[in-house]
Amino acid sequence: MSGGGSDDGGGGGGAQRAAVPVKQEEVAQPHQVKDQLPDVSYCITSPPPWPEAFLLGFQHYLVMLGTAVIIPTALVPQMGGGNDEIARVIQTLLFVAGINTLLQTAFGTRLPAVVGGSYTFILPTISIILASRYSHIMDPHQRFLRVMRGTQGALIAASAVQIILGFSGLWRLVVRLLSPLSAAPLVALVGFGLYQHGFPAVAKCIEIGLPQLILLVILSQYIPHAMRSRKHVVELFALVISVGIVWLFALILTVGGAYRHAPRRTQLHCRTDRSGLIGASPWIRIPYPFQWGTPTFDAGEAFAMMVASFVALVESTGGFIAVSRLASATQVPPSVLSRGVGWQGIGVLLDGIFGTVNGSTVSVENAGLLALTRVGSRRVVQISAVFMIFFSICGKFGAVFASIPGPILAAVYCLLFAYVGAAGLSFLQFCNLNSFRTKFILGFSVFMGLSVPQYFNEYTSVAGHGPVHTGARWFNDSISILFSSQVFVAGSVAYFLDNTLKRNDGATRNDRGYHFWDRFRSFRSDPRSEEFYSLPFNLNKYFPSV
Repeated sequence: MSGGGSDDGGGGGGAQRAAVPVKQEEVAQPHQVKDQLPDVSYCITSPPPWPEAFLLGFQHYLVMLGTAVIIPTALVPQMGGGNDEIARVIQTLLFVAGINTLLQTAFGTRLPAVVGGSYTFILPTISIILASRYSHIMDPHQRFLRVMRGTQGALIAASAVQIILGFSGLWRLVVRLLSPLSAAPLVALVGFGLYQHGFPAVAKCIEIGLPQLILLVILSQYIPHAMRSRKHVVELFALVISVGIVWLFALILTVGGAYRHAPRRTQLHCRTDRSGLIGASPWIRIPYPFQWGTPTFDAGEAFAMMVASFVALVESTGGFIAVSRLASATQVPPSVLSRGVGWQGIGVLLDGIFGTVNGSTVSVENAGLLALTRVGSRRVVQISAVFMIFFSICGKFGAVFASIPGPILAAVYCLLFAYVGAAGLSFLQFCNLNSFRTKFILGFSVFMGLSVPQYFNEYTSVAGHGPVHTGARWFNDSISILFSSQVFVAGSVAYFLDNTLKRNDGATRNDRGYHFWDRFRSFRSDPRSEEFYSLPFNLNKYFPSV
């Protein structure tokens, strides 16, 4: 009986315990995968009010000035040009960049992408500068003109690569095989691969570069959370506020004589009056086609420049993908990317016709600015293009802003390049990071993307030429151009491995995230593609995207 009583009691107690709800432990869940980046204030098709849009466009103009000044300042003196020629080339580069940006945002990908100068074209340009056929020219100005014409001819020839691959649709076939796994190293190295233009350039004048870096981080990341009521204003204009403050500080140091007895190199990087651009720039000047004379053509130089054009094409593909992500658009359809590449080829053609001494590509720093401001509006970037054209014509006014010391802009790049690199890493949300295949492709491609160019750069700095040193200079330059690009090496390795390694394995498709982009491989598959990427004036009827 006692045993039966015990059982009944136990049964009753069990029933009572079952009636009490048991608190379930909360299980941590991974973050939700998102096709579009959230928390963006203005996306591509939602422009901010006009006053904000103008100031935001001016910020984009300031950001792209760095590359527009750095490249001509480095190349033109080697060509034989002085401050007058540097100022004219900068004006021309800005003018053509404004036109190319308007063309790209109106008829290309239609993304808010600034199209500006590219570091990829520097190596073949230097090769033209060092060509033996110019060594006998003693007059610096005549040598500058002859080298410029040779560079123009090479750029005109090189534009055919992007025009043909883009408008023929061939590049569309390549991009169709791109998955989130192979896109991650490609886009990440578009930003992280420019690390040498970040803090190493800041350290050239640490007393103005470091304050700019710290102030921009505080204004853009900390102040908006501390001042909730003014969060919108500070987030939007942190860059122009911080640059204005530190630029004024640099001006005070310059006027106060802080660099009066400093070494010439320090003065060049720190002073606000050392660029020589303000005095050399004309008040009004409109760049025009073939202003330097008739372009000349050399087969070897043209081939090397074509290789650079192809590398720039790969880099711009990563740039376009980064811009689409940071502007809160959907993944760019392959046909739209191919169309954008074709229009970028038109941009390189204009570079050759006008004589900018450099080719065009997607501006990485301006892509990062989309993330810093959280504004991905197409109208803002088009306004910045108008600023480029205006200040290129009104040379004196543009030269004032071009005199901003380089370390200030380099400090800005530290944040902007980081944002673009992080945009590339964000595509890993679509991949299975617990897969050893994913780990291998990701790790190996990124490592080789950093290691191989480092070897080429170190070898060149010691030996004076690249590791490939044959009698054909154009071939040597072509190999160096290919393997000195972090983006090209990392993207090529990831693309090859992702499309060949265990491709027929059933789980591979999901591990690489390929299925997440299925609906974006055709323009018509997702209705949002029509919203973001359709051509204006109903031009899709005549130039359909597929």
